Amino acid sequence: MDHNATTPVDIRVFEAAKPYFLEHWGNPSSTHSYGGSPKKAIAKAREQVAALIGAQAEQIVFTSGGTESNNLCLLGCKSLRTPAKIITSVIEHPAVLLPVLHLKERGWPVEVIPVNTDGRVSLKRLEQSARNGASLLSFMHANNETGTIQPLQDISAIARKYGALLHSDAAQSVGKIDVNVDELNVDFLTIAGHKLYAPKGIGALFVRDPKQLHPVFLGGQHEFGVRPGTPNVPYIVALGAACELARLHRQQEEDRLSTLRDQLWQRLTSSIPGMQRNGSTEHCLPNTLSVRFPGVHGADLLARCPAIAASTGSACHEGQLTPSSVIIALGVPKEEALCTVRLSLGRSTSTLDVEVTASALIKSCLG
Repeated sequence: MDHNATTPVDIRVFEAAKPYFLEHWGNPSSTHSYGGSPKKAIAKAREQVAALIGAQAEQIVFTSGGTESNNLCLLGCKSLRTPAKIITSVIEHPAVLLPVLHLKERGWPVEVIPVNTDGRVSLKRLEQSARNGASLLSFMHANNETGTIQPLQDISAIARKYGALLHSDAAQSVGKIDVNVDELNVDFLTIAGHKLYAPKGIGALFVRDPKQLHPVFLGGQHEFGVRPGTPNVPYIVALGAACELARLHRQQEEDRLSTLRDQLWQRLTSSIPGMQRNGSTEHCLPNTLSVRFPGVHGADLLARCPAIAASTGSACHEGQLTPSSVIIALGVPKEEALCTVRLSLGRSTSTLDVEVTASALIKSCLG
């Protein structure tokens, strides 16, 4: 019940990557025969990733994961070479917030805007901020804790209106819901492989116009000159295979998971009075259920359910539980925020898993 944290590598993804560990191990930059197969494999993977999000192959830059993709965009965007205003939201992942704060410390003007009680960005506040000048907007597509999906098309309209570029961290949404870079009208989009059944340590950044990006690391001219380093061929192949599987089966899996998530919510609410849900119920990832159990801390609840692997969103510092800043940003009181449990379903989740989870949590909460 913690697939938003990471997913297991799909066996089909593993099998696709395996030959590039053992047989086709050459450097794709080599001009001799050992480099041929890896080079072709990377080209195929680039097309597979691009196809999933409606992009062109030459707009896909392979990275080591979502964190690097976010950093490459935020620190490498050419429009930020001199201090220029950046706008982001209070609920972004640290891989966005920390690079933005890094720039702020060095003189870039930054505005971090709030979200509404449903976890969606305040478009009114965003327009007020963008009207005063902005160079880059960075807003996640779907939140990793609540599953709330942001109105990226509306955000993009504001960005275009005031001449700003738009980046979106789509680590949680790619592979789970339809993500089309043209429909969303984004300039940059982050993909994390381990969120869609590829290995940890591989990701990609969609770059609409390569001229808008310069490298953060210095070295060879790999990845169109913006991400140096010998390509990680097996993992790139794995990401391509994972994206291909997601493209072929996403809609069916989206429907299945949303049904299971709703069943889980109904089981919990029918037995536990006072259950609350965090974030938007209308605009939410199909696999994500963030809930607050009345009168019991999420960490204590899960400690009594060792068979259930889930997250709380809270952290323990010097013996004191600290609630999730994302849940607090929704206007939830601190003590209630500590009662949060995030349940995130995945490809292997079954109806039986939902029933076992619900029964265990109900017993732990009421017993």
